[in-house]
Amino acid sequence: MLLFKYISLHYLKYFFIILTALLLFMVGFDYMQYSEQLSSSANLLLIYLVYKTFYSIDMLVPLSLIFSMISTKILLIRSNALVSFYALGYTRVDVLRPFVVVSTLITMLYISFHSFSSFARANEFSDNIRSYSQYLSPTRDLFFTYEGKYIYFSKLLPLQEKALNVRIFSVKNDSLKEVIVAKEAVYRNEAWHIKVADVIKKPVDLDFNSLGITVSEEKDLTLLKGFRPKMLDQVYEGKVNFTIKNAFDAVMLLKNQNIDTTSIKGALYKIFIYPFFVPSLVVIIFFFVPISVRFLNVSIFSFVAILSTLLVWGILFMLTELAINKTISSEVGIIAPIIVLFLIALHQYRHYNIRKS
Repeated sequence: MLLFKYISLHYLKYFFIILTALLLFMVGFDYMQYSEQLSSSANLLLIYLVYKTFYSIDMLVPLSLIFSMISTKILLIRSNALVSFYALGYTRVDVLRPFVVVSTLITMLYISFHSFSSFARANEFSDNIRSYSQYLSPTRDLFFTYEGKYIYFSKLLPLQEKALNVRIFSVKNDSLKEVIVAKEAVYRNEAWHIKVADVIKKPVDLDFNSLGITVSEEKDLTLLKGFRPKMLDQVYEGKVNFTIKNAFDAVMLLKNQNIDTTSIKGALYKIFIYPFFVPSLVVIIFFFVPISVRFLNVSIFSFVAILSTLLVWGILFMLTELAINKTISSEVGIIAPIIVLFLIALHQYRHYNIRKS
């Protein structure tokens, strides 16, 4: 227990130091790059920096966990603490355990943060503040299909949960049946409500005896049940920064609508699967490190370990983006690489146990 506490405290200390340093660098560099484009309002500037910090945390937590493991391991080697632990009867697995447990717990906490929209959509919000001086920008000319109907919103206001200049086209047997025209629709009680709308109906058979096109006024129409404004904005605009709840709701809602949910599933895999490359990489790097400074050039090891981490992280990030953009399947781009890393880590662990026995 003493060993676990000692290593865990040093690991956490280095984690927060490295994460803070990387955050200051990334946020500060971003501010210097876009300072002229930002609003002069102190409130908007502060909100922009907060959202950019959230986005940086999303990017840098996995890297910080691995870099802090490397730093902690070097500290143990240089202070001869690692040799002392082994001399007292502790095994390499005992020394490895705090790194794996702490990194896994932080990874799970990191995943839980994606339940909050302010964290999951932080980059989108910060970009909107920089471009429009508001964190949620209206979506224009939104055209989509749902439950056999074609819906057009001239402008979608997610914050106010309102849509302007609404057109709803009903089609039957590849023929236009009716058109609903309304100035606005409001999302309330898990559905979209239209107070007043003009309903334009076309007769089933156009002939000389038909009455022709009729226009009537209808009130209190309800449509698009369960289709929240944020979900509309993200799904049909191709945005992939879903919260966990929004992503699950979107998959459940759209699975029977013949709508491709590959990007949404890719976003879920990115939230739940991708972060677990950290414990695997921690195990892989750990078993490559000698126990004493006599067998290790610390400078070369640090350089190679950091470079390898960045290389693996870069490849995984590239594959994840390709999967989300449907260039490759999510299973190949996200799940398969994490499984490969896990198998390599498992091989390293078993190889050490076999050699020890």
